[in-house]
Amino acid sequence: MTTPSSSHPDILIVARLPQHLNQRLREQFNCHDLPAGLSEQALNDIAPSIRAISANGESTVSREFIARFPALEVISVFGVGYDGVDVAAARERGIHVTHTPDVLTDDVADFAMTLLFAVARQVVRADRFARAGEWSKGPFPFTTKVSGARLGIVGLGRIGKAIARRAEGFDMDIAYHNRSPLNDVSWRYAPTLKGLAAEVDFLVLSTPGGANTRALINADILEALGPKGFLINVARGSVVDETALIAALEQGKIAGAGLDVFENEPNIPAALAALDNVVLTPHMASGTLITRTAMADLAFDNLAAHFSGKPVLTPVPQR
Repeated sequence: MTTPSSSHPDILIVARLPQHLNQRLREQFNCHDLPAGLSEQALNDIAPSIRAISANGESTVSREFIARFPALEVISVFGVGYDGVDVAAARERGIHVTHTPDVLTDDVADFAMTLLFAVARQVVRADRFARAGEWSKGPFPFTTKVSGARLGIVGLGRIGKAIARRAEGFDMDIAYHNRSPLNDVSWRYAPTLKGLAAEVDFLVLSTPGGANTRALINADILEALGPKGFLINVARGSVVDETALIAALEQGKIAGAGLDVFENEPNIPAALAALDNVVLTPHMASGTLITRTAMADLAFDNLAAHFSGKPVLTPVPQR
């Protein structure tokens, strides 16, 4: 916690943030750090003075939590996802909610393709095979071709479109499922998610998290994807029924999965970690230095704009 100053608004940090963002926040605001061990009594003591909350994409900022801060004006999320923030509760009080879109689109789209290739071509298994000297005993088993394959994208927003553009470079046949078809793209629209899953080799998830998409990928969708199909998730862990996914992978109902996000991060089920037909990464799709720095700057700039009397730069969209 910094030394209080009448010219520096009080903000509450509710997540572990990058050092770059932490440093900038502490230079301009009176920061109170909840993850550092702020006690319940200390939180109650400062609650009347808190004017901003700094969170990340995995933070839970509920209606009840928001209600504790009568002077709250703005919630800045470091991340494109904000499904843990009760936006409706914030808007009822005129509280701005911001996030950091666009700056991470390229990295997340790049990483979706990285996972797709890694699981299809069994890169992680092949690396272990080569390191262990197994090559001398015989060749590595055949893997799955990517170029020319059928790709289905669930959620054709900024990131979904960027994934599709990259897939075009590999001559993939591209289809997508959204709440409704888009007029500004040429890719094929699938009116049902199950229908999309049934007609593709790779199903890539880039849809927002939240109650509307919880367990969207269930046993029926995985059954439709089939024993030669692969699931790639760079969206939110909540979008997938993880128990159903583990069963599908164990029983060969789908060929494999590339997963950057999980239901209960950072905890990955042991049954999932034990499988050879998955590639697992620690929610790092946007994790390049350039992009995370740009995200940090945008999260800070949203707060700075608000407290200088200007409109916030990237409010979360109206729904």
